[in-house]
Order: sequence, then C-alpha cells, then structure tokens
Amino acid sequence: MAMTLPSPTVAARAAAELESVFAALLPVVLSDAGALFAVKEMQSGRYVYVNEGMASFLRRPPADVLGSTDAEVFEPALGTALRAAEQTALIRGGPLHSEHRFEWAGKRREFAVLRVATEPDAQGRRWLCSVWSDLADARRREAQLRLALEQIEQQQRANELLRRELSDQALRDPASGLYRRAHFEDQLRREVDLSMREHREFAIVFIEIDPPAEKVLALGKTGEQHVLEAVGRLLRSGTRAMDASCRYDERRFAVLLSGVGLATAHSRMEGLRRNCATQIIVHEGQELGFSVAMGVASFPHTAHTQESLTEACEAALAEAQRRGGNHVTLAAIRFEAS
Repeated sequence: MAMTLPSPTVAARAAAELESVFAALLPVVLSDAGALFAVKEMQSGRYVYVNEGMASFLRRPPADVLGSTDAEVFEPALGTALRAAEQTALIRGGPLHSEHRFEWAGKRREFAVLRVATEPDAQGRRWLCSVWSDLADARRREAQLRLALEQIEQQQRANELLRRELSDQALRDPASGLYRRAHFEDQLRREVDLSMREHREFAIVFIEIDPPAEKVLALGKTGEQHVLEAVGRLLRSGTRAMDASCRYDERRFAVLLSGVGLATAHSRMEGLRRNCATQIIVHEGQELGFSVAMGVASFPHTAHTQESLTEACEAALAEAQRRGGNHVTLAAIRFEAS
C-alpha cells in the first residue's frame, strides 16, 4: 500500500502550529520548575519577555521590565558582566551554560544560567532566550549532604575507636591495666622470629612482687589491689611503646624489651626496681610500700630458643628471690664450645 506524504504547505503549517504550542508551553513548564525565563532582543539587549518568576526576582512588574536592559535593572558592573555572557553565547552559536554570583536585594544569590541565541528572523533580528536556575537550594542540599557524610564518617571513626578499645580491654588485666599473658607470648613469638631473621637482640624480664609487708597483708585484697595498680603504672611509664608489659600470673609480671641487650636491660630494670622500692601508696592515711624481684635474660646471648629463654629468665628470677628479693639478677651468658 502506497504511503501519501503531506504537501510542503501542510508540513509547514504543522511545523508552525507545533512551534506555537511549544512557545505557549515553554514558559508554563519553566515556571512550574521554578526557573526564571526571559527573552531579549539581541542587538539592543532589551527585554521583550519575562515570566512571573523573573519579574518577581527583578522586583518589578513584568510591564516595567520590558524594554529595559540589564544595565538599567542591575548595578552597572553586574549589567556589564551579564551582557558579556550574552555576547559569548552569540559568538558560540550554541547553548552557553554559566554561573553568576552577586548581591541582590541584600542577599547573596547564585544562579546557573542557560543562554541560547536564535537564528536571524526575516528582518535579521536575533533573540536571546535565558533560563535562570537558583542554585541556593542545590547548594543547601550539597552542604547538608556533606554534613551528613561527615557525621557518618565521624560515627564510623568513633565506632572503630570503640571497637579497638573494647578489643584492647579484652586483652588487658583489669587490676593492673597491663596486657594479659597471651598477648605477651604472642609478642614474644614474633620477637624471636624477627631476631632470628635480622640477627638482632632483645631481652625479657620476669618480675615478681616480694612477700607483702604487714600493712599490706592487713588490708587483704584492698592492699593487694593497690600494689598491682602501682606496679602497672610504673611498668607503663617505664617502658617504650615498642616494648610489651603484661601481668603474667597472680603475682608475676613480664616485660619484653625489643632491640635491647642484657646490659641495657639490667640498667633499665634496676631503675624500675628502685622506683618500686621507693613508691609510696597512701590508703586511708596509711603509707604502703612494696618491692619486687627481677630476672633478666636476653636473646640470643643467654638462650637461642623461646623455651630456653623463658627458662633462663625463670632461673634468674629464682636467684633474685633467693637473695632476699628487691634485686635484679641476670641470666648466665651462654658460651658456645669451640
């Protein structure tokens, strides 16, 4: 079946009708969208049409806007800037998107403006259509979104910090505030592996609280708690971040001194022993004191396996206790047979 095409006259009439429909609908659509719409005669820059939104923004009745230029509506500097943007749209020959920020009616305003210049009509006139979209709401939403994202990130950081704190608390002894034995043994295994790979030394120390004085005994659990807290404070303040201090068992503590030899370990522990011996704990007006015995061993000088290292440290601690406590004893240095 053959298709009948419309005549050129009918097609032209239909196109004109469509243009008329679009011309009638466009201002309505833009107004419903909250956009400001204006048409100017390009050569003179004078308004020939503004919608209600644009007239309201300009703070004039629509009839008072028509025939005016931007230089007559706005301040001269702003009028010049707007006219320059229009000339750019004319030269470009296509849609021009730009943003304008300025003070108007005592408020800081910010707009995204789309400008389109028409082709010359039968009289050679060209028209400039411009659509102004207020960016205040968009900027407000962006600021709210940024704030919401920042708050989410802060909450995530706080949750992560809390998770780490809870995880860390699970590894610590509540009485002394030091790590538990399992954490120390994990650190010790890693330090042995590192020392064997990099041929570096380290030391471990076993510390045991000497038999308590009568005042501490008289207080029972309370006196014991005060002593444990004091030892924990002294160990935390007297060791480095790279070291590991823990409560090893009921009355014993252990310290791993990373990258430290036997002589340096002895010097540092001797200082800690003196601090313990001179530490005064005050409880309900009573002054309580305590002392500790220490055994020091080093890897690889006094032992070359983890098991033999702890055995050497145990033996050195036992020797310090045999000497009456309040003493630092070094493990015997191992000599290889030639």
